This record gives sequence, C-alpha cells and structure tokens, in this order.
Amino acid sequence: MSTGWTTTAAFLCMCALATPSVAWAADKETNCSDRIDEDQDTVTDCADADCYDDPVCKTAGGLENSDVLCSDAIDNDGDGAVDCEDADCESAAVKVCQGSWEGPLGGTGIASTGGNTGEQPLPELAPGQSLEDLIGTGGDVDGERNDFVCSDGLDNDGDGAIDCADIGCRFDPNVNVCRSSPGIRFTFAAHVRSSYEYCKGNQCTDATSVDPRNETYDTFDTRVNRIQLRALGPVPFIQDSFFLISMRAERSPRLTFAMFSMPIGGGHYLNINSGGGGLSNGLVLSVSKNILLDPPFYLYSAFEAGNGAAVEVNGPLVYGLLDYRVFAAGGSGRFSGVVGGNFFNNEDRNYTYGVGGQLALYAMGRFDRWDTRFLYTPVPRALTLYAGGRYDQRDDERYPAMNIAALFRWGHFELIGETYGKRELNFDTWQLSYNIQAGLLVIPKWLFLAADFGQFYATEFDDDVELTSELRRIVDETQARFAAHMYVWRNVGLVSFLYTYRFVEAAIDTRDNLYSHEFRVETQFRF
Repeated sequence: MSTGWTTTAAFLCMCALATPSVAWAADKETNCSDRIDEDQDTVTDCADADCYDDPVCKTAGGLENSDVLCSDAIDNDGDGAVDCEDADCESAAVKVCQGSWEGPLGGTGIASTGGNTGEQPLPELAPGQSLEDLIGTGGDVDGERNDFVCSDGLDNDGDGAIDCADIGCRFDPNVNVCRSSPGIRFTFAAHVRSSYEYCKGNQCTDATSVDPRNETYDTFDTRVNRIQLRALGPVPFIQDSFFLISMRAERSPRLTFAMFSMPIGGGHYLNINSGGGGLSNGLVLSVSKNILLDPPFYLYSAFEAGNGAAVEVNGPLVYGLLDYRVFAAGGSGRFSGVVGGNFFNNEDRNYTYGVGGQLALYAMGRFDRWDTRFLYTPVPRALTLYAGGRYDQRDDERYPAMNIAALFRWGHFELIGETYGKRELNFDTWQLSYNIQAGLLVIPKWLFLAADFGQFYATEFDDDVELTSELRRIVDETQARFAAHMYVWRNVGLVSFLYTYRFVEAAIDTRDNLYSHEFRVETQFRF
C-alpha cells in the first residue's frame, strides 16, 4: 500500500474515532404529535411534509391565540395563515412569536407615573370568544382603546393598568403602539369604492368639468377611493411621548396631519401639530374610524378653516374625570389642511390666527374623542361630554365660535351628537351646524348599522358686504346617511353599503338648489 493511501486511511480512522456516534434516524417522521424530529431533517411534526396527510395536522378549529396553537404548525382557524404568520398570533398574550423581545423598551409608556405597571391578568376565553371579548371584563375598565391614551403614561380609566399593560391597549386592533414590536409603527388603510349618484339642479357637475349642467344626471364610478399611510409611536428616548404623521395618497399624495406630543410633567403635555387648533375631531380622525365612511364636512368646514400650525397644552384637571386643552394657531392665506405651503387666491395677505380651549368631562367610563366609532363587540357604558370655544381672525372674517359634543356608548349601541356655532363680527350673521350619529351592533363581529343626520344654517349676510368666493360657499345644507357594515375579517376588513341624501341651497341667483342621492358599496381594509 502506498504511503498516500496509508495516510488517507489513517486520517479517516482518526475522523471516525473523533466523530461522536449518531443515533439511527428514521426515513420519515413517524409520529406527528410528539415534538420529536424522528427523521432528523430539522423539521418537526406537522411542519414536516411527511405529516401533510396525517389527521392530527388538519385544521383543528378555533382561533390561534395561545403559545401552543401558535407553534404547532397547524392552521387551526383555517384562514390560510399558519402560526406566527397569522395575525391572531400577534397579540400580547402570545410569546412564541415575539422572538427575543422581552417586553416594551424605554419610552413606550409602560412604566410610568402611578398605578400598577404589570399586565392585567387575563380572564379565560370561553368557546367562540376572541381576544376583543376580554376588553371590559375581569379587572379591566374599558377606557383605553386608542394610540393616544395608550402611550401617555397614565392610567386613564383608573383600573390599575397603565398604557400597554391595559387589556384594552393590548387587544384592541385599533391600537398600534402596543403590538409585539416596540418603537415606530406603520399602518395602512385603504377604501375601494363603487357608487351610483343621481343629481338634480344646475349645480351638478360631472367628473371632468366644472361647468354647470342644466339637467339632471346620474353617474357610476369605481375607484380606489382613498389610501391613508401613517407612522406613529413614541419619540425615541423620550418617555411617554407620542408622534403621528398621516399621509393621504389619492389624486395626489399629500401629508395631511403631523403631531408631536411631549410630556411636561404631572400628566400634562405640549402638543405641536399641523392643524388649525380644532375643536372637532372630524378633520383628523382616521379614515378607518368613520362609521359613515366620510366625515360630515358641513359640521366644521365654516368653523375650522386650517391655519399653518398649532401649539397645544393639555392634561388632567381632575384625574380621570376632567381634562383640558388650550391651543393657539397661526398662518396666512387659505390652507387646504395639508402640510407645507400656503395658498392665496386674491391680493389679501392678512395674517390668520386662532386661539381657544376645550374641556372633556368623563361622566361615565371613558369614550375618548380619538376612539373608533365602530362597535365590534358589546362595550361597557361610557358617556363623555366636550365643550370648547375659540376666536378666529381669517382673511375675510372674524368670529368667536363654540363647540359642544356628547359621546355615548353602551352594549350594542352608541349615540354621538355635536354642534358648532359662531357669530360673524364683520357681516352680522349667525352660523350653526349640528350632526347626530347613531350606531347599532346587530350581530357582534358580523353586522354593524350606522346612520346620521345634520344641517348647516346661516342667517342673511349684511347687504353692504361684497362676498368673496370663499364666503359664497357658506350656504345652507342638509344631509342624511345610512350605512351597513359587514365584518369580513375581524374588525379590520369590512364591506360597507352607504346611502347619502344631500340638499345644498343655491349659492348665487344663477344657480339652482342641489338635490343628490348616492348609493355606494365600499370595501375597506387596514393593517
């Protein structure tokens, strides 16, 4: 035997002696439920293709909402997503899908002032229940259901749990700041719309022309109606802070709202935002939270013409019972409610500004102005009252204004009313608007009905006033709407049916009154 072969044989013998013995491996997975990798192909039980036809690996039924069900390689709820790929496994109750993350990092609002910083104990899930059913049960007071109150470092509903330790913040899908990955979150909401509209009067216009039409017309339309992109979360390295940047991608992309909230001590906050210092939340509430799909523009359009930016201070006056906010805003020209630039349509360069304040009384429970208006499961009783006033100096007008709102929900029902009024000091005219919304959860997790009615009314302007194009738009309007929403994927995917009746008084003598009826089917989804 040559020296080369001798050396090779010796080397192989040494490797055999140095290699630890390997247990015999089966040709295939022999038991699909013992959590042992019998064929040693690094894939165990139902995750192994060998177990594809095994009965124990078929859809078992029920939600994937526990560590066991989110790590068994089975699509338990039959929705096509397995284990950590399933959105049900993203909840705070499931640890196996959180990787190495062991809890919220500094700055997310978990450990803060007062109260119990630990998570609330979870009641047992009854058959057929989902995690949303836990909100308002056990020791949870259902009062924290939005990103703002779930990141402020306060126990807003007084149940001993702060921010992401609260069951409402942990399990309401509308809350993004408490999901399993800490830090900045990105959310998406889209509406796809198909509609039919019948309009009568020479104020009617088609989709391609601004010229008045002298006859009635009807039109069909299908479009991606709106897309909202948002970034939100804690400001890095600042405890109990919060920021929100919202963008709408429709006919043209535009940044619609930016807000930064910083703690200044004692539960009080300094808030800098791109709004005009509004009293109504209709302008800035997310598109995914409107139960009539579109906000009632007539409610606030004559009262909250946007400024360039606003600064606000807010916080509790009586902890858990009475909150306040005061603001000041400024700008110039006419704004369209977006970030960046100003718009002038005449030679007037007057500086515009507004100042005001608002009180919030949580008479029963807590129904926050940032909460979604959709009901998915029955809710505890809550009543919140808002009252505020402001003074505005605009390009062509000066006015004091007052806003009053009431938000009530209980069980399967909610009722929301809001009114706005102002006195035009330049033109000796009064203007008033109101809107009443009602919602009924007919079948929990399946069917929600909503309706609203509202009007805008203005008294006659002084005869000596020359009305600009903006002021000519201030005309009487009546609107009634009805909507039916079907939840097709939890409460984040909906199919909605909407009917709208609208009457608008003629702005000038050469125009007719406008009467329109719209029927709309709209699909919305968000994540």
